[in-house]
Amino acid sequence: MAPPLSRRLLLRSAILATTAPVLAGAATGRASAAPLPAPAAWTLRPFELGDVKVGQGVFTAKRQLMLDHGRGYDVDRLLQVFRANAGLSTRGAVAPGGWEGLDGEANGNLRGHYTGHFLTMLSQAYGGTGDQVYADRVRTMVTALTEVRTALRGSPAVLAVTGRFGTAAEHVRGSHQYVDLPSPVLGGASAITLSAWVRPTHATGWARVLDFGNDTTRYLYLATRNANGHPRFAITTGGPAGEQGLDATAALPLNQWSHLAVTLSGGTGTLYVNGTAVARNTAMTLTPAALGTLTDNWLGRSHFAADPVFAGVRDEFNMWSRALTAAEITALQSGPAASTPAGRGNLASYAFDETAGGTFADASGRGLTATLRRTWGGPSHAGFLAAYPETQFIELESMTSGDYTRVWAPYYTAHKILRGLLDAHLHVDDARALDLASGMCDWMYSRLSKLPDATLQRMWGIFSSGEFGGIVEAVCDLHALTGKAEHLALARLFDLDKLIDACAANTDTLAGLHANQHIPVFTGLLRLYDATGEARYLTAARNFWDMVVPPRMYGIGGTSTGEFWRARGVIAGTIGDTTAETCCAYNLLKLGRMLFLHEQDPKYMEFYERALYNQVLGSKQDRADAEKPLVTYFIGLTPGHVRDYTPKQGTTCCEGTGMESATKYQDSVYFRKADGSALYVNLYSPTTLTWAEKGVTVTQTTDYPREQGSTLTLGGTTAAFELRLRVPSWTTAGFRVTVNGVAVSGTPAPGSHFTIARTWRPGDVVRVTIPFRTRVEKALDDPGLQTLFHGPVNLVARNSSTSYLQLGLHRNAALSGDLLPTLTPVSGRPLHYTLDGTEFAPFLEGTEDPTHVYFRRSEPKVVLGGTDSGVANPARSDGTTLLDEIWAGAPFATKAALVARVQSVVTSWVSSGLLTQSGGRQVVTTAQNASYVP
Repeated sequence: MAPPLSRRLLLRSAILATTAPVLAGAATGRASAAPLPAPAAWTLRPFELGDVKVGQGVFTAKRQLMLDHGRGYDVDRLLQVFRANAGLSTRGAVAPGGWEGLDGEANGNLRGHYTGHFLTMLSQAYGGTGDQVYADRVRTMVTALTEVRTALRGSPAVLAVTGRFGTAAEHVRGSHQYVDLPSPVLGGASAITLSAWVRPTHATGWARVLDFGNDTTRYLYLATRNANGHPRFAITTGGPAGEQGLDATAALPLNQWSHLAVTLSGGTGTLYVNGTAVARNTAMTLTPAALGTLTDNWLGRSHFAADPVFAGVRDEFNMWSRALTAAEITALQSGPAASTPAGRGNLASYAFDETAGGTFADASGRGLTATLRRTWGGPSHAGFLAAYPETQFIELESMTSGDYTRVWAPYYTAHKILRGLLDAHLHVDDARALDLASGMCDWMYSRLSKLPDATLQRMWGIFSSGEFGGIVEAVCDLHALTGKAEHLALARLFDLDKLIDACAANTDTLAGLHANQHIPVFTGLLRLYDATGEARYLTAARNFWDMVVPPRMYGIGGTSTGEFWRARGVIAGTIGDTTAETCCAYNLLKLGRMLFLHEQDPKYMEFYERALYNQVLGSKQDRADAEKPLVTYFIGLTPGHVRDYTPKQGTTCCEGTGMESATKYQDSVYFRKADGSALYVNLYSPTTLTWAEKGVTVTQTTDYPREQGSTLTLGGTTAAFELRLRVPSWTTAGFRVTVNGVAVSGTPAPGSHFTIARTWRPGDVVRVTIPFRTRVEKALDDPGLQTLFHGPVNLVARNSSTSYLQLGLHRNAALSGDLLPTLTPVSGRPLHYTLDGTEFAPFLEGTEDPTHVYFRRSEPKVVLGGTDSGVANPARSDGTTLLDEIWAGAPFATKAALVARVQSVVTSWVSSGLLTQSGGRQVVTTAQNASYVP
């Protein structure tokens, strides 16, 4: 019997057996952009963002704040790190900072991700508004990224700028570029003078003006800054411990020209700065002759790998085989060496006057042409595009544990860039973006397809460093556009089998996993299911959902604590200042949306409404800022927590996804059946839908959730289809629908869709009434810890106390079970209430007020209809109180039904010894005598 084929062999066979279409326009820069083809597995179809216009409502102001931010932010700042990596001019732009900095700034190992988010945000902004300014900004960014890829494909080229004397060569910080001199440059000299003009732009320690050596044992160097921040020259044949050195006493100024010179002869070394001797050592016995012929003679690069590459501008560099006099050194300040008494260096002389190419001429007469190089060489494939060297990807392949200070999720960053490019193509019709995206995937396939399966499994299982975000979804989307078999094969190379197999078997192994590293894995699996039909992927995604929602979900729709999941069902036990990472909500929304497109279980849209109207809206601050998008990272659920809208120095993953969320609020309001026979209304939101295939418009007019209902007006042409209206699970009774003022028959079931089948005509009006009910949701592991909802809206207490508030809510509960009568409305402020002197407000309001999302339920006495029975409210061992059990029977059609419930519960509790007979009688009497609102 033949051995089974490995997954790798199957993938390679699939590629060989498939003829992939050529990417349109790859050679000409032109391509035909079209909406992403809908997979056949989707029983529903979404609408494009431009098909759904956002009207005035709770989303409008927040969206406008983000649109203004996208319109005004300098995109050259986002492109700075890309241009730097390619050795291109950064145009004086300053990177955004935070996670979008270069090496040594916070942690720049994720740089480039935010640019991808911004591209998506701008693309969606154009898709949703049609405002040309966003398309123009997208095209500007795509143009720049195209130039970056072109530069990365070739050898580094000189960046010529104005120098100290004529032209000079700039080394952009982040380019990892240096100048390589031929090995004979020192010429075995027993005496030497080194002379260099430099204009440093960054104050990093140990950046080299020059470093000539074989390794970290035998070398000489001149650094702009030593441990004290001052210039240093050293020579050694015995490593750092054997260095004979010269140290200046003051730092070189940044962004100013400085002249450094070193003379070494007869046992004496002298260091000059701007013509003045600043250090002398008369015990320097080593000379270049003692070093011999060295293999690596570098300008700007150190033999110590941890040292930074010189960042700044360099002009004349000269070397003489003698010690120049002090007067000759002074004269070098006045002009080019050739015009001074010293003349050009006889060992080496580089003017750096070149304005093109990657080499520098030597005017010493020795013909020692120097070459501009990158420390990391160059990309392994022409499709490579990133804001840092490919070394991040290479090093990951040998890592066995995570270390984000060394390698921080390079494929996650690649995903954000890839996604942004795809969105630029899909929304802005930029064919160059598709070409860049396709090239990136060709490059990734060229790397990953060569690795053994065991290596891939190890990589993807590494926390943080191996995180790859939603790259599988993006690659599958690209495959749907290009049809290239390699792209589909690439998507499958990210399979994390251990996780997929566990979820497919419905085995919950999530405890201890990083939440946002794994949620987007499952959107990718769904797209793989779409492309391959492999049921394992769909089953895993479906089961995963039920492991998170609701077992690991907070009331606002968020998940994770400190970015990780804990044990299933533990909610109260995980509440802290670092709960509910905003990226997790973003990705759960995407996953729920995609699951609903496959199978119309209302629970997915129930969650969508919860997370969108609470965490996502509440994660965006309600004020403008030109510098930051003002989006939370974590949302602490501890008492008195104040939301932080400027987290972690800015440019985090959550600020990136927050920008995206604010420009696609409308993406799931409506879906249509694949055959066009039905229209799903998933969210009640002021919008206007243009359903082009039917020639129909649907205008939804509402102030939901400040209004308890919505009005839908049909326009366009006559068309027959089913209108399927979502009936929220939290609405228990009173959901009503009229068409042209006539009630539609049928009993809408909470947590379902109410269907109206008819031929619709222009002017038809559908009125949906959705009565809200105020209720609590209990923490799964601590029923006494609760959060308050009014309809879909989470109401949070605004109170500076850092202890859980003790609240009672049953005192004036309505016969329906609605807790609203216990609260007092705040006049003129919809959805604002007070209780016991504390204001309750919608979580969706992005303020910096201290809030209490959860409170401790405390009802020491049995109070019914506002009347105190005088009887203590007993509790079972699980924390359930007598009042809890009474009101669990709501709604009550009449007062008599409530009294009957009270009698039944009291009898049970008395017989269980939890309540005395006299106390029971008093509770029943109170119920009989009290008055209640319906």
